[in-house]
Amino acid sequence: MKIGFLFNHSAAHQVAHSLPIANALARSHPDIDVTVLVGGDVIEAEVQRLIGTASNLKMERLQMPGTVAHWVQRLSGSAIPAERYSFLERNLDAFRALDALVVPEKTSLLLKTRFGLKDLKLIHTRHGAGDRAIGFNKASGLFDFVLLSGPKVRDRLNANGLLKPGGHAIVGYPKFDLLRDAPPPRIFDNDRPTVLYNPHPSPALSSWYRMGQDVLEYFARSVRYNLIFAPHVMLFAKRFNISLSPLSFSRVGEVPAHIRDCSHIHVDLGSQASVDMSYTRLADIYLGDASSQIYEFLSTPRPAVFLNPTHLKWQGNPDFSHWQSGPVVDDIGGMDQALQNALPLAPHWREAQEKLFAYTFDLGDTPSSERAAKAIADYMEA
Repeated sequence: MKIGFLFNHSAAHQVAHSLPIANALARSHPDIDVTVLVGGDVIEAEVQRLIGTASNLKMERLQMPGTVAHWVQRLSGSAIPAERYSFLERNLDAFRALDALVVPEKTSLLLKTRFGLKDLKLIHTRHGAGDRAIGFNKASGLFDFVLLSGPKVRDRLNANGLLKPGGHAIVGYPKFDLLRDAPPPRIFDNDRPTVLYNPHPSPALSSWYRMGQDVLEYFARSVRYNLIFAPHVMLFAKRFNISLSPLSFSRVGEVPAHIRDCSHIHVDLGSQASVDMSYTRLADIYLGDASSQIYEFLSTPRPAVFLNPTHLKWQGNPDFSHWQSGPVVDDIGGMDQALQNALPLAPHWREAQEKLFAYTFDLGDTPSSERAAKAIADYMEA
């Protein structure tokens, strides 16, 4: 049996959601031919970093997208993911040789819907455990088998009629298996509380486009807080960002030089630390909007504040369930007041956070990656 694990994104943030499963599957089922399929230097470097030297995983570098796709994507400011489409098409022979392909994203569904690989089993690990509607859209139900972090994702997919009988398993969160016992290194040489500002790239949901610059200026003037500005890794990966539901289009802009030079502000627009939970472990307070990293932050209950400059109607909407874990504010004045009241964490916020985390993640004594590997092997053998 041949099973491939595909990493075809331009950024490295999806690797940690699937690679631990590949490692566990290769260890526990030596009879299965497990291969990691990568595209590009960024992905290959992240795979090599995470698997280390002890793994017996095979890695195969696939053909890169064509020139036309490259220029279409570049001229669109990366708003059109033409390179990922081209990448799939140029590597059809590699995918055709597999019994199953494990992916953390949805573009690979084109292998069935457009490129005709009907016999290839597509297994979705998902990436992140957030609440955004796109994580529960029609495409989410097109995979043959889906690995779920916990009952929250199962219940929402099931409510939308997107789960097949025997086509899913709750396995926990394999990314957590990569956590090390040692605390992340200190960034600031002072005793101020550290706030992590982690806006999402979606123009329809992100606080960045409407108040992000004001947030940075607030912290530059502050004598009370440190700031880690580590947005979702895809926010600054493009000059423009598009949201399809609802339809919106925004220019990303830049981080001013005086913000980058501020001694109590750390700016990270996409390094390894921005995707490996270093900052969500280090911060005392989370400040954000729609990123699923809030759930990684909530592994240890701490204050969270959410920015809603467009006055989204979020109450009772499952797409914003994470906003139940802290105050939601509309402007800088509200943010300032919420931050002043943040520490220590109030008991009612702690209770809400623990409830949300338990509903989102089904964690146990067995590592999530091992549970996921067993679920894949059982499904394929059946």
